[in-house]
Amino acid sequence: MSAGTAAARAETPAARPAPPADSAVEPVVELTGIEIGFPGVKALDGVSLRLLPGEVHALMGENGAGKSTLIKALTGVYAIDAGSLKVDGQEHRFSGPAESQAAGISTVYQEVNLCTNLTVAENMLLGREPRRLGRIHTRAMNRRAAEVLARLGLDVDPTSTLGSHPIAVQQLVAIARAVDVDAKVLVLDEPTSSLDADEVRVLFDVVRSLRDQGVAVLFVSHFLDQVFELSDRMTVLRNGRFVAEHRTAEITQLELVQEMIGRELEVLERLDRQPADPAAPAAEPVLKVVGLGRSGELEATDLALHEGEVVGVAGLLGSGRTELARLLVGAD
Repeated sequence: MSAGTAAARAETPAARPAPPADSAVEPVVELTGIEIGFPGVKALDGVSLRLLPGEVHALMGENGAGKSTLIKALTGVYAIDAGSLKVDGQEHRFSGPAESQAAGISTVYQEVNLCTNLTVAENMLLGREPRRLGRIHTRAMNRRAAEVLARLGLDVDPTSTLGSHPIAVQQLVAIARAVDVDAKVLVLDEPTSSLDADEVRVLFDVVRSLRDQGVAVLFVSHFLDQVFELSDRMTVLRNGRFVAEHRTAEITQLELVQEMIGRELEVLERLDRQPADPAAPAAEPVLKVVGLGRSGELEATDLALHEGEVVGVAGLLGSGRTELARLLVGAD
């Protein structure tokens, strides 16, 4: 597919229906024609999403595309104005997160919202502790937590204090807590934003294990490389509207970016082709960096800044702009 064709298709999402699922596989979750509005703003306008068992499904779009709003509709945080939400073929109208969780939908957010002063097991079973004679049965709680951790391939002591572990392990404990309620769907909202490359690999191994056990995983990330590495299928949103659904293997990163931002990419390509100003001074730069990078965050990058010059650093969320700036000022 040419770049121009992909951009043209992105302009007319209605003409590009989602590809049919395998006839033998029914969606665990199916949202159809979802609309949510706030005063003066229509956050979602006829958005559809389906999650199949045993798949990692990426939800893609720029900031403001409607990803967070759609997740909150799925998890009962926001009420749906119009459209339908089905779980295992049964229509639902969630009035809160508890109803969504009871239907088998669990969410792990970017910020780990567990209690670092409690043990791993206490966090995993908080509010669902096994009891004996009216008191928490600590031994049974630790045993159950150990079984769940082992099922996910995690070597974590359930009796250890959560705060003694790095953020990556705390994130994995949050996932273990989410799946301990027999989740059919696991929503991961930017789970890798605070992890290094090695920690991301461990997280992905856990996610693949859950996928292979039949869990439907909804993965939200602004790291395109990670999306293409982990996901089996993706849905693209733009400006609160459905653009397309793809099997990940059938779309390139360039085509995905074109769908996320529309035809604006053609403007960038034209700007990139403009010749340099022949009258520009060839003085030595005031600031020059060569091969600046950080493991797992930013590949080797060159930058030169001349006197009297404004240099713009452009890119989508996750492209490395903030990471570059932090390295330049010594924050990282």
